[in-house]
Amino acid sequence: MASLSSGSSRDAKPGFWKKNSSNVPLPGSIKPVYGAQHPPPYKDVTTPGWPQKKDDKSKNNKRDAFQEFENKTSDAWDDGDDDLMEMANLRLSLKDVHSSARVVLDNHSKKTQAAKTQQQQQQASAATSKTPVPPKDNGASSPSPPPVSPSQVPPHHHPTGPGLGVRQGGGGYQPPKMTSIRYVTDKPPDREASKIDKFNALFKEPSLDLGDLRKLCWSGIPKAVRPTAWKILSGYLPTAADRRQEILERKRKEYFGYIDQYYETRYQELHEETFRQILKDIPRMTSLAHLFQEKPVQEIFERILYIWAIRHPASGYVQGINDLVTPFFVVFLSEYIENDIEVENCDLTELSQATRDVIEADSFWCMSKLLDGIQDNYTFAQPGIQMKVNALRELIKRIDAPMYNHLEQQGVEFLQFSFRWMNNLLMREIPLRCTIRLWDTYQAEVNGFADFHLYVCAAFLKRFSEDALREHDFQGILMLLQNLPTLHWRDKEMSELLAEAYKLKYMFADAPRHLLLKS
Repeated sequence: MASLSSGSSRDAKPGFWKKNSSNVPLPGSIKPVYGAQHPPPYKDVTTPGWPQKKDDKSKNNKRDAFQEFENKTSDAWDDGDDDLMEMANLRLSLKDVHSSARVVLDNHSKKTQAAKTQQQQQQASAATSKTPVPPKDNGASSPSPPPVSPSQVPPHHHPTGPGLGVRQGGGGYQPPKMTSIRYVTDKPPDREASKIDKFNALFKEPSLDLGDLRKLCWSGIPKAVRPTAWKILSGYLPTAADRRQEILERKRKEYFGYIDQYYETRYQELHEETFRQILKDIPRMTSLAHLFQEKPVQEIFERILYIWAIRHPASGYVQGINDLVTPFFVVFLSEYIENDIEVENCDLTELSQATRDVIEADSFWCMSKLLDGIQDNYTFAQPGIQMKVNALRELIKRIDAPMYNHLEQQGVEFLQFSFRWMNNLLMREIPLRCTIRLWDTYQAEVNGFADFHLYVCAAFLKRFSEDALREHDFQGILMLLQNLPTLHWRDKEMSELLAEAYKLKYMFADAPRHLLLKS
């Protein structure tokens, strides 16, 4: 822990891990998440199923570095049940509650009245301006007010609106209309036919060259061959063509063997907290909110996440891992149906149980392979994320000094907005179609999810540098960076982002010491 904290030194401010002058949480700051097997050092709230612990008053006056990390980390999602339970455990008298409610209502009434008065004044002013006024004899004329330009729009009002990145919240989300399943046909689109032929030729080679496959995949993989390409690049399928079917059958059987052996333990005292957190998180997966309302889909994710958690006790289940299953699930589903799951709502129970079992097992193994390379992101205290956030900070300091200085001046910590970028691999910042395209390149890169992701995050932040510089306070910057306008992004924007990230990698990857923080 000391080595991590020592690497976050600053020139003009106290170190990140030092105690703040105020105990009031910063606007936009929310709590980190931990593995169910490894809760934080202390817990203030009482949650059903959690064992009660006696207060250790001798430790309450000491705030170690990890508690500082906890207080300054942004959660990967919107406020949930945990926050409500924490509020419920605050000890307030009835008198305090009534007085606080009265103040809130009074303030609301005053603001409403002020807004009405301002609106009436504006209407009266507009009506006056429409009345013709005779010109004055002295020849002097009052200048008309200049038109408002887009650059004069007050901060916090981004004309493009928030991206899909964060959440669909507000209660206004409406699921797409239900459509029937359209099964995959063998005829690919003409524009992709030649590239698909190259992939198929590679797949048929007795011993596939991974280097050739990576080169072909880097710029994007056609939908028709993406499932096979991802399985090979993730290490789930071997490069030897004659062994693939045998491996698939064996691994799928092995997965359902784990289900038979371990899944019934989910209600045991040792594992019930893990499973409870999984049940809570799956309905929150807003990237495909309509899909995760289907009970069979929920059950698939419950089994995948629970089996992975108990087979990896070093981390257990951590919020964020649930999101990492989604791209694999959608890609392997596209092997059987042509529906665009992102914008269509279809009943997956129309698929046979055998087909759903295949998709489930393949998603489990590919997610497991991915997490093998970034598991330090999800172990206790999430050291992998801390190191990546520090590396991102140093990289931005070198490639975009105005942006770095602006964040410093406004007191914005990189951890407050980029924690989610690292924890969820940008899945909450961009639409699902863009995540899948991004993962084509991550799979094609050696250690793409662990290493190349840093450069993508740097390019992502740099892309919105001008927007952030127009925000002149802490809240405006954080609101922008947590609600980036990416809703309408397509392959064009992702290709530009990846090209910029590749340039950064080319500049810094061969000199990694430039990004290391001095202890």
